[in-house]
Amino acid sequence: MKKYLAMVPLLAGAAFLASVGVSSAEAKYTIGVSNTVQGNGWREEMICAIKAQALASGQVTKLNIAHRNTDAAGQLEDIRNLISAKVNAIVVNPADPAGIKSALEEATKAGIVVVAVDQAVTEPSAYIISNNQEQYAYLGAKWLFQQIGGKGDVVYMRGAAGASADSDRDKGFKKALAEFPDVKVVHEVFTGWQQDQGKQQILDFIATGSPFNGIWTSGIDNVIVDALVESQTPLVPVVGADNAGFVGQLNSVEGLVGAAVTNPGSIGGAGVTLALQILNGKKPAEQTVLVEPQLWENATEEGKAKLKSVADPSLSPEWPVSISIPEWTTYTKDQIIACKGPGE
Repeated sequence: MKKYLAMVPLLAGAAFLASVGVSSAEAKYTIGVSNTVQGNGWREEMICAIKAQALASGQVTKLNIAHRNTDAAGQLEDIRNLISAKVNAIVVNPADPAGIKSALEEATKAGIVVVAVDQAVTEPSAYIISNNQEQYAYLGAKWLFQQIGGKGDVVYMRGAAGASADSDRDKGFKKALAEFPDVKVVHEVFTGWQQDQGKQQILDFIATGSPFNGIWTSGIDNVIVDALVESQTPLVPVVGADNAGFVGQLNSVEGLVGAAVTNPGSIGGAGVTLALQILNGKKPAEQTVLVEPQLWENATEEGKAKLKSVADPSLSPEWPVSISIPEWTTYTKDQIIACKGPGE
């Protein structure tokens, strides 16, 4: 069973196995965190949301954060180190849904609550709270295909190969593609969710001289617009995420038509809340909770007004503007920006 929640935005470099603590009469839990992508604004916001929610909850004495660039094998090692550290819960953003199954099973057998955020895992004992990645891609792709008149060539800029979020988004993208038989994917690449890599990939494709009518990105968006502008390539419709930089471009770059689909990095903070609920004996009725995305576009007056209302230039350009998730996060904007957990 899955529970679905609408996404309503509220505006307002941790080291590997970094440990921070706090003394409180109420705080009693140690939470481990495993994340395998650094240098990505979305993941950094996720880590800051985890820290902020742990602090705001008043129930966490210490965070053990494994935050580095690695693969499933490296994440297996990280999770087993967290198990050895005897944490009460592990919040994990999986590098591979099946590749870390054995370690998650070991954690559950050790009495540790496991919550996967952002992406699903195959271990049935784990709880999952995630943005609905399939719907994220479907909404954006359908809008893009409609925007180009239902026919033409599009560039498909995916995330990281093997990541379940990418696989789910691919399902959503291809679902939309099936509805528009005259739309063709002229170029498909994996960006790894790395901005420098994504920018170079689109510049390389532009250099081939191949025509294209639109670009769908898996959240590497503002640098794609930068590449179009800097190379003096005629602007085409671009779909990205609700990153502050891209939202700002949709409000300010003359001639740019595009859409931002919400994908809050604050899902990390929601994972902390879910873990604490389970530790306190309040298990959810469903094993999986999905946060439903919204699409904000600048092709209509209503859409332009929405984008202006959610813009937040005070945030890092790579951070989603959806810095909180109602019902799941309780920290303030200052707390998530400070990016400090218990004891820091």
